[in-house]
Amino acid sequence: MSALPLVAIGLLLLATGLIGFYGLRISRTTSDFFVASRTVRPVWNASAISGEYLSAGTFLGLSGLVLLSGAEAFWFPVGYAAGYLLVLLFVAGPLRRSGAYTIPDFVHARLDSVVARRVTSVLVLVIGWLYVVPQLHGAALVITSVAPVPPWVGSVGIAVVVSAVVAAGGMRSITFVQAFQFWVKLTALALPLVFVLMALGGAFEPGGATVTFDPAAVFPHDAGPGGLDAYATVSLLLALLLGTTGLPHVLVRFYTSPDGGSARRTTVVVLVMISVFYMVSSTLGLVARVVAPDLAEPGVADTVVLTLPTRLVPGIGGELLAALVVAGAFAAFLGTSSGLVVALAGVVSQDLFGGTVRSFRWSAVACTLIPLAFALVTIPQGLVTSVGTVFVFAASALSPVILLGVWWRRLTARGAVAGMVVGSVLCATALLASSALVAAGYGTGPAGEAVDGVPGVVRALLAQPAAWTIPLATATVVVVSLRDRHGPPLRTDRFLRRLHVPELRRR
Repeated sequence: MSALPLVAIGLLLLATGLIGFYGLRISRTTSDFFVASRTVRPVWNASAISGEYLSAGTFLGLSGLVLLSGAEAFWFPVGYAAGYLLVLLFVAGPLRRSGAYTIPDFVHARLDSVVARRVTSVLVLVIGWLYVVPQLHGAALVITSVAPVPPWVGSVGIAVVVSAVVAAGGMRSITFVQAFQFWVKLTALALPLVFVLMALGGAFEPGGATVTFDPAAVFPHDAGPGGLDAYATVSLLLALLLGTTGLPHVLVRFYTSPDGGSARRTTVVVLVMISVFYMVSSTLGLVARVVAPDLAEPGVADTVVLTLPTRLVPGIGGELLAALVVAGAFAAFLGTSSGLVVALAGVVSQDLFGGTVRSFRWSAVACTLIPLAFALVTIPQGLVTSVGTVFVFAASALSPVILLGVWWRRLTARGAVAGMVVGSVLCATALLASSALVAAGYGTGPAGEAVDGVPGVVRALLAQPAAWTIPLATATVVVVSLRDRHGPPLRTDRFLRRLHVPELRRR
């Protein structure tokens, strides 16, 4: 087994540590630790946002899902990218103008309610921890693919580096790290893709022989658009579109922009960056359907981007490309985990310990250890599927309150709390019931058909609940708010004016 992947991991960790140390040198104030003193410019911030948003589920899982599922997998990158369009249109500028440090800060300022803040904090922690776990599972998957070591080595290694860098330099340090890691990730997939496509064209074969294949076998009809289940597709897309507005590590980055206009420009650049990345990752999945159909098995498919370079590019060139992919995978784990831990540490520090730098550092360590413990005792599932579950939960529990908090004057604290509780409980119940059915052997089978007495429509509603949990959560917020005799806070109009009037007009 080649030592090159381990060397690549070592170099990435060294570079991450050095960049994090540089951030530590210039992180001096509380504002530096929580929001990088709100001085991060659009291109730099967009690189950092893309670095944390493009997680293990995208770097490894998207190509694997295309290999497994065909056209159905393309709804994931479409939904992920379009979710940022909704962020651009509805929340990026207003959230920055709110002046908050965290999502619970925003809810507290908007609703003047400690209870609403506490409920929001709990949901932010649950969403964040659920999102960290797939990153740690991905690290375990990669390290066992390149070295004869136990899976826990990868998970623990990522957790140690993330907690150290976040605790040392906070948001300022992590911004530099994540921006660097985005470009590592993009290079780590784009460069191998170029060589893989050259190999398919016969560049590395005697006489330039090209790879031939039967399109009907590689892209069967049931793996194309004609084989999609309409309800599951619409529900998934709704979850991905709205889930982005409920992800704490995504929203907190807009607080680092100098002003609302800068936050909106940042979002435009993010859309371009992640769209390019998704095109590269999806193309690798299409190539895998041609040259690596033997990897089309759950759990194994997530390793396809690690395998393609050595399969198609001969000699040391293939090994170097594979090592680059391994480094990119670890950059994905580090970037997303770092952003999540920063967001969660800010919430814990602000809500429980007064928001000091010292409490932020201890909170960062605690917010890493909890998902690590969960990752070590659970069995990894498909990476894209795991991340998609987090989007469903975020879209059901937090997105309605955040969107209505920005745009609806009559929102009240009681309505927000009721909506968050209803959305989170319904979504969690549906997902747990779906998992129980699958574990018992009742959850699989053709869409719309009963399996051992369980109707297909029930399986679909439980497996993809966003299409009904989000409307019910939103309706709960609206109905309870309208019936709340206390009404919205007295300073609601002034706060909404602050959210929607550009800074220059207010001066």
